[in-house]
Amino acid sequence: MARTPEASTTAAPDAPRFASAWASLVYALCAMSLAYPALAGKFLVTPLSDQYKAGFAFREFAASYMKAHGAFPQWNPYLFGGMPYVAAMHGDIFYPTFLLRLVMPVDVAMTWGMILHFFLCGLATYWFLRQAPRLSFHASLVGGVAYMMTGFVSSLPSAGHDGKLFVSALFPLTLLVITWAVRDGRRFAWGLVSIIVGLAVLSPHPQLLQYLLLVAGAWSLMLAFGGIGEEKLERRVALRRLALALGAVLLGAAIGAIQYLPVREYVAWSPRSAGRDYDFATSYSFPIEELVNTWLPQFSGILTNYWGRNGIHFHSEYLGAAVILLASAAFGTGWPPPRRRFLAFWSATAVVSLLWALGGYTPFFRIIYAVVPGTPFFRAPSTIFYVTAFSVSVLAALGTERLLTGRVGTRFAWGWLIGAGAVTLFALAGGFTVIGTNLVSAADFPQFGPAAQMADRVQANAGDVRLGALRSFLFAALACGTILLLVRRAMAPRLAGWALVALCAIDLWSVERLYWGFSAPASQLYGSDATTEYLKKLPQPARVLAVGLPDAPMSPSDPFLKYDALMTHRVRLSLMGYHGNELGRYQQLDDEAGGYTQIANPSFWALTNTDYLLTNADTLPIAGVQRVAGPVLDVAGTKVSLYKLPGEHPFAWVAPVITKFPDASVVEATRAPNFPVRSVAIFDTSSKVQGEQVTKLPEPLTLTSNVTTYEPGHIALTLSGPAPKGSALVVSENYYPGWHATVDGKPATVDRADLVLMGIPLPEGATKVELTFASDTYARGKAVTLAAIALALLAMAAGAVLDRRQPAVEG
Repeated sequence: MARTPEASTTAAPDAPRFASAWASLVYALCAMSLAYPALAGKFLVTPLSDQYKAGFAFREFAASYMKAHGAFPQWNPYLFGGMPYVAAMHGDIFYPTFLLRLVMPVDVAMTWGMILHFFLCGLATYWFLRQAPRLSFHASLVGGVAYMMTGFVSSLPSAGHDGKLFVSALFPLTLLVITWAVRDGRRFAWGLVSIIVGLAVLSPHPQLLQYLLLVAGAWSLMLAFGGIGEEKLERRVALRRLALALGAVLLGAAIGAIQYLPVREYVAWSPRSAGRDYDFATSYSFPIEELVNTWLPQFSGILTNYWGRNGIHFHSEYLGAAVILLASAAFGTGWPPPRRRFLAFWSATAVVSLLWALGGYTPFFRIIYAVVPGTPFFRAPSTIFYVTAFSVSVLAALGTERLLTGRVGTRFAWGWLIGAGAVTLFALAGGFTVIGTNLVSAADFPQFGPAAQMADRVQANAGDVRLGALRSFLFAALACGTILLLVRRAMAPRLAGWALVALCAIDLWSVERLYWGFSAPASQLYGSDATTEYLKKLPQPARVLAVGLPDAPMSPSDPFLKYDALMTHRVRLSLMGYHGNELGRYQQLDDEAGGYTQIANPSFWALTNTDYLLTNADTLPIAGVQRVAGPVLDVAGTKVSLYKLPGEHPFAWVAPVITKFPDASVVEATRAPNFPVRSVAIFDTSSKVQGEQVTKLPEPLTLTSNVTTYEPGHIALTLSGPAPKGSALVVSENYYPGWHATVDGKPATVDRADLVLMGIPLPEGATKVELTFASDTYARGKAVTLAAIALALLAMAAGAVLDRRQPAVEG
């Protein structure tokens, strides 16, 4: 906006001594204003959090395994019949936060890992704004506060999305280091680019990584050809530095090989092996009407009050009333060409990323779906909104710069007061509630309940909307008041700068505090009871069905009946459990697509070694079932009982005959309750195992197996007698490339049998079998990662030496 007569151009206030230390203090205070319960040992999870459901169990298992074996686990035997720990992805396996879990209690390490990255979001943004556009101290401080406290970033702990938080913190750091490398030609930065990109790859959140790399690439092009320095780069220098940037990113990608080479191999085995369709890719798009939430976060309901199109809404899109006001101040005259280009770049980035976030609600996403690699494998395009929020934060910093240098006048403040007041009056009159009611009543609105019930939810939220509108107006008015005092010289620019920092922080804190929920320590959340103690003492491996029945009392979000708490006690689950990337064929076996219809099928129990049922029911309509522990209150407050299911469901058995059939036929056969589990081992038609035509099924053998060793990725067992010719041992553990077998000490073939299990053809007379999981792909990835880290560190060290000798370089 043009400068009014009341405004006069001045220099921005000088930075204080130890500016970065002051900035660090501000961001630490912002972080701890939300995270202070961690000081008392609280765990940063709620029942809505993925960390509560599964994340803690994944990480506790890995930390325990590493302490015992000195290596990362490669196999998780505790969920859905077993799966490769690295390839199926179990969170931040190789990200440096794993080191915290080796020296601290796992829940404490997880909590502080998120807090530290939350703090880094602010500090890294501050550094970027001080270095790239060379903004003043207070303007950069505002930008850092606006980004770290923005709804989309600061609400990430609500759903336990630590990987998203890690990438969100690395995003401004990546931009900063690319600026050093491409614009400033600092040689040490090339190796640092590789390290930071490698960390982003290992976060691991491939979707947000994709967004980071796309924006980083665009930023590199901007630095090379657009220029935000005093002078634009010469073309030859620009091309050379872009080539180095590409090489640094590729080296960073290689750092992630230890994670992503196994993941690439797993794609063909995963539930997403064929990719997904456009409807999947656009699910959890950002509904257009919910743009109102960026100003009025209560519009579509906060957390459990949500009534919108996506059914669930554990995050916040609130940008901050004061932040939006400051961002609008960035647009106006007086910018020198480099900063004008900087403003244009981040304005365009905000627009493009917002259109992307809207997903299926605009035609723009059709182009993205067709052009951008990997898009069919991802859903929730709304997750790119962290880029939008960062862009708005950059604009807020630029707006603050204009304010503190006297290039904004009173008309700007009065205009915002009038506009914010009009929005507030509309909200107080019930206008937003009417919009919500009309939306949920529309024929094309997704129904997560009866339309009348959704309309009732909108009405119940009306009071929050009115109060929220008053709250947003208050902070907008305070920001406008600060501007008026500044323009009229009733407030010093330095004091105004600190006032704007405080307003942005308090404004965002007043909403985002709702998304920081803490619970008791993990030792209390996942404590043992009589049922888990019984299961831990079993002499032979057995799996458990953990099912909370809706017609019996159950504590909401009981982690033992709905999620992965049993894994923390080393109890193997056949169902239910919580993961989402289990083996695709196991999902076929349990009929995940049909609502787990096989859960009551005796054939499923036999195939999956399921001997026990843990449930909240006091009686069961299953003939022959026997209660062996309970009823007892578990730590979540549910009265549970452990039942022994009827029938024999051993961990391994010898089938007298081998045959071959295609998967589709095997899936159909296993759905029968009388599937001859013990009579035949069925391998896929592509297997090299020698099968035979079976016209009549033989009787099951009397041979039994005794498991002498059962550890993650290592199984040893002994047969009660010699195996007959043509037989096969079927082991109730999922097959995946990387399993190796020996029979009586000699290498043997292990392949996929009975759709998803392990089958080992036995030579006549065999009595001992040993199975070990060691992925060759993981070993290759590990070697590539170590080599790439060494090269990146070497590049950093060599670059630092060269920079010391010759600070200004051309390439």
